[in-house]
Amino acid sequence: MTRSWRWLCTSLFLAACPEPTVQPTDVPPAPSACQTIDLDERAFVEPSEAPAKRRQMAADFSVPRFTGGSWSLKESWTGCDSIIILPHNLRLSSKKAESWWGTSVADLVAKSPPNVVYIFVPRQSSPVDTYGIAEAMQANVDAALADLPADEQAWWTDRLIVSEQRAYDLGNWVSDMLRSGVAPTGFAIDRFQQTRGLGGFAALDAYDPSITSGWPWEYRLYMAANEAIYFNFEVERQARLDAVDATIVEGLTGDVIQEYEDFEVTLPDAETMATFDTLEVDIVMECPDTANGEVGNCGAWDYLAHLWLFQGEGDEETRIEMARFITTYHRESRWVVDASQALAWLKEGGKHKLRYNWAPPWNKQPTGVTLRLRLSNQGKGMRPTEVIPLYTGGKLNADYNTSREPMSVDLPVSAKKVEFRAIITGHGAETSLQCAEFCNHGHRFTIAGTELFKDHPEADIQNGCETDIENGTVPNQNGTWWFGRGGWCPGKRVDPWVEDVTESVAGMDGPIAVSYEATVNGGAPNTNYGNIKLSSWLVVYE
Repeated sequence: MTRSWRWLCTSLFLAACPEPTVQPTDVPPAPSACQTIDLDERAFVEPSEAPAKRRQMAADFSVPRFTGGSWSLKESWTGCDSIIILPHNLRLSSKKAESWWGTSVADLVAKSPPNVVYIFVPRQSSPVDTYGIAEAMQANVDAALADLPADEQAWWTDRLIVSEQRAYDLGNWVSDMLRSGVAPTGFAIDRFQQTRGLGGFAALDAYDPSITSGWPWEYRLYMAANEAIYFNFEVERQARLDAVDATIVEGLTGDVIQEYEDFEVTLPDAETMATFDTLEVDIVMECPDTANGEVGNCGAWDYLAHLWLFQGEGDEETRIEMARFITTYHRESRWVVDASQALAWLKEGGKHKLRYNWAPPWNKQPTGVTLRLRLSNQGKGMRPTEVIPLYTGGKLNADYNTSREPMSVDLPVSAKKVEFRAIITGHGAETSLQCAEFCNHGHRFTIAGTELFKDHPEADIQNGCETDIENGTVPNQNGTWWFGRGGWCPGKRVDPWVEDVTESVAGMDGPIAVSYEATVNGGAPNTNYGNIKLSSWLVVYE
């Protein structure tokens, strides 16, 4: 989100504005906070009960401010802000008992989008200590505000709230949440007015080399800003989905299952399927126990997750990959990814058997899974009717390229468009080089003489995945989620690589030539660099 600090004098600094000689009669009203930053407002919804878990509608509450007065959710609600409620008593690390409140509020503000409110609450303190804790927190806030330009000071003064009371004494549902297992690191109210968990706030640049056993990264207050960045991504994604008149096909409905699940979907008939040009896979992954925190509740590891489609029966049954995702370290997630090539496999409609697989058999990671297929017509004027398989991956070593020989492919003369599509990720935890997870592996396809190349320089960027939150990487996971990877991030969908090759194959008489080779850091692989997970196709549209 781009910050905008173009304030109207009349909207924020009335006292500093000179009185006009003639009061105009047609002065427009001052813009609201949401209008100022070009975001839509959303009305407050009165829930039927106070929330006690994640993903419930937030009820009204108030917090007495250390600076005087009180802050109320309902009175302050805009629908364009995220509300993030943070306790003071989080440790810097397992080795340091000091509160993370010794870190910089100014850094938190600098990293934050403008549409967030932070409420800082003393927790697990005695009544005698509460005033001193709140006073120290307010001093940190005041110091951060003092360094801001005047317009930003006015903005953030109303968005950095220090509670005068400790969590125990608030006497509302926020008190209950902060004192329960739901919110070990605090909680949030997103822009949909839903309560949300917060992850861990370990920062990549807060590495403590003196810690030789255990987790060596300390907490930093500014990491809380990642949650607000992700909530903005979620709203933008939902707005995109809401703008499409999609047919929703239910697959999995939220039950807690583990490792994988086979299930059937019932699609519309063939005539109706022929009207769709787009298929998206929509998956929600929730911790089994919504009344407890995410750590130790959601799956602990970043595993490959696949949606497979079964074809054939009995001994002839095979599976083909529709979509790919990577699970989080200890956090809930939602992914929406394009899988339109699968329309060609599903064009007859009716019943189809699918498998969603997200964990290995030795660590089954029980998860509440909701899976939907979103079928829509987005005005492309054509639809996938045939998928021609190309190359798959394997061990990225000196034999990788020599074992993948050129091929020839026949295309139907009725094709209106031909699209190259691939899903590629690199992995290599079993190799000493930790490649191709952390190496820049490249992939060169040549289609009828046209070269297509994709590499992964983000694998060389230490915080490559942390900079990708605005594109859907779940933030503040409890693991080494920040590091850039070769084609993926923990807690994110794997977007397909898509290229239009229609012009390359147009007018060709007979089969077209296709070839493929991989590189590592620009050269041919010459040792064991791990594994490439690859599905690639030519997709024919008619």
